[in-house]
Amino acid sequence: MTYIVTEACIRCKYMDCVEVCPVDCFYEGENMLVIHPDECIDCGVCEPECPPRAILPDTEPEAEKWLEHNRQFSETWPNITRKKDAPADADNFMEEQDKFNKFFSQEPGTGDQ
Repeated sequence: MTYIVTEACIRCKYMDCVEVCPVDCFYEGENMLVIHPDECIDCGVCEPECPPRAILPDTEPEAEKWLEHNRQFSETWPNITRKKDAPADADNFMEEQDKFNKFFSQEPGTGDQ
C-alpha cells in the first residue's frame, strides 16, 4: 500500500503533509503536490494533516486513477522536504469541483529552493 495525492490538492497546495513525512517522498508541482509511490513507507501520518483531504491510501477506489499521476510527476518534479506557505487564495479552492480539468499544471514547482 502507498498513499497518493488527488486533485483536491490543486490550487490549495497546503504543505502540512510535507512537514510530517518521515521519508521526504513529496514532490512539488506548480499548483499541487504528489507522493512518489515507491518511496512512501505507508505510515499514513500525512493523511490527517491535509486540510482539503487530498491524500488517500491507494486502497481507496478513487485513488487508483491517481496512482499513475503521482508516479509520473514525482519522477519529474522537484522533491520538497520543508513546508512553505500555501497560496494566498488556497481556501477559495478547497471545495472547487473538477479541479484537474480546470486548473492542473504540469509545470514543476521550486522544490526546497
